[in-house]
Amino acid sequence: MHRVLILTALFAGAALIAPGTIMAEGHDKRYYDRDGHDYHVWNDHEDRAYRIYLGEQHREYRDFGRVKVVQRREYFRWRHEHPDNMLFRVEVR
Repeated sequence: MHRVLILTALFAGAALIAPGTIMAEGHDKRYYDRDGHDYHVWNDHEDRAYRIYLGEQHREYRDFGRVKVVQRREYFRWRHEHPDNMLFRVEVR
């Protein structure tokens, strides 16, 4: 009987934890811009801007999470000078 209670508690705990873990994976990563005093949410849109920046700087792609702090600051500075309406065309239908 004791084993059944332990197994039931383990399965119940796993059932409660699993949805939270799955939902946490869907959230985008945020990076704080110390100079701009704001956060940049890293999603597909920001990744596109980052790739444009790398192209202009003639740099190879490197995952932003692995980039040195100095290079992040350079990107954030560039990003504030290049808002979305300058980088991406919005089609009006």
